[in-house]
Amino acid sequence: MAATSATTLSVGSTTSLGCKGSSISQSKAFGVKFNSKNNIRSFSGLKAATTVNCESESSFLGKESLAALKQSITPKAQKGNRGYVNCVQPQASYKVAILGASGGIGQPLALLVKMSPLVSELNLYDIANVKGVAADLSHCNTPSQVSDFTGASELANCLKGVNVVVIPAGVPRKPGMTRDDLFNINANIVKTLVEAVADNCPDAFIHIISNPVNSTVPIAAEVLKRKGVYDPKKLFGVTTLDVVRANTFVAQKKNLRLIDVDVPVVGGHAGITILPLLSKTKPSTTFTDEEVQELTVRIQNAGTEVVEAKAGAGSATLSMAYAAARFVESSLRALDGDSDVYECAFVQSDVSELPFFASRIKIGKNGVEALISSDLQGLSEYEQKALDALKPELKSSIEKGTGFVQKEPVAA
Repeated sequence: MAATSATTLSVGSTTSLGCKGSSISQSKAFGVKFNSKNNIRSFSGLKAATTVNCESESSFLGKESLAALKQSITPKAQKGNRGYVNCVQPQASYKVAILGASGGIGQPLALLVKMSPLVSELNLYDIANVKGVAADLSHCNTPSQVSDFTGASELANCLKGVNVVVIPAGVPRKPGMTRDDLFNINANIVKTLVEAVADNCPDAFIHIISNPVNSTVPIAAEVLKRKGVYDPKKLFGVTTLDVVRANTFVAQKKNLRLIDVDVPVVGGHAGITILPLLSKTKPSTTFTDEEVQELTVRIQNAGTEVVEAKAGAGSATLSMAYAAARFVESSLRALDGDSDVYECAFVQSDVSELPFFASRIKIGKNGVEALISSDLQGLSEYEQKALDALKPELKSSIEKGTGFVQKEPVAA
């Protein structure tokens, strides 16, 4: 985040509020209201913004989204003599819970969510060490009130009245460990946590980060079904990191401005099930066969790249937190009435013959509003072969998750 002449507030979606020279940029527009310039002081203690400049070198999705942001701001803006927006007053009104908040993903994710102007309450849960995380974050002068909850006895209270539940809980990958190696440990963790969600906030958006996502999302779905509260529109496997990586790697390879790049990534969230559709890259970009192979393999193996680079000290925690915060912000904007929110996610789907599939989706107040199946039309020969090849592995992972719950008792 570049420094400006005034202190800025930067959200997970690289949104910043500040004076002329700083920027607001994100995948789509926030739900915001425009008022007197003193309001920005009252919400976060930051220096009052006198202008909003929408030209930014970094964004979650690109220039189309930036155009949407500008369009949404213009009708609501009070303009001064120089034609600038005088101020922004974000409305903090949503309650978010992070389950696994003291872990490697949970801590940076909690920080990024704390920075969102849409969050009024941030509940942090873990089995240990979460009190200090909450105390630390509570000193940040952003609107949300931070509360900590430790252990199973406090889980229900953590979830009461929550709008968005994010689950990064679980053990991380270690060198030589596949996502399937994580299954038995993380499957039980996700099952237990989703049971609590079903009992305490069944209408919440549920974001599953715990790996292997290809199996943990079906686990969550089965638990919710058995609890009688399953709404497929509100259950999301967070695959945003695959899109973030694809955008980054393509921009680097083709020397493009990152703000302009958008690569849809479909399939699943592990190995060959991750399929970046490079032929659908925006802006339209030409790749050699070698570039397609190199980029696809790198995107698929990017998690392993980080695991090996950390040499046993962890996995992709920071980039995952960044991607998860982007998805949280998108969900909050959708809940807040933004009608132009699109992300890739692993959801119940009919775009293929598989019951769950990652693709671009439109998110609204009630969850998934539309599955964007057009991305799967007109694929290159390489992509079509890769799509056909990933389906058996993805099918197996889905069935593994479903079968796990069907063999296990669900808590009453």
